[in-house]
Amino acid sequence: MMTIEKNMNGTELQIALSGRLDTTTAPQLETELKSSLNGITKAEFDFTNLEYLSSAGLRVLLSAQKIMNKQGEMVIRHVNETVMEIFEVTGFSDILTIE
Repeated sequence: MMTIEKNMNGTELQIALSGRLDTTTAPQLETELKSSLNGITKAEFDFTNLEYLSSAGLRVLLSAQKIMNKQGEMVIRHVNETVMEIFEVTGFSDILTIE
């Protein structure tokens, strides 16, 4: 189960995720991002309430990062220890901007 809260402000997109970003919910986020990233120069993710992240979730974040590399910046904020550990173990902490 995952909830996506989206807030668009001009060319800035803020997305807050709650719950689990896994095989079941990753396609939902992917669809959301595909329709939202067009013309966005700053994408900001709030992971305050994200409890879990699987490899499927990592793939979605990576493809979002690739898009944002071409048109602006992407930042991930408020990452908990569990999710941060996944980022570090997979090397994603070197690819993504995590604050």
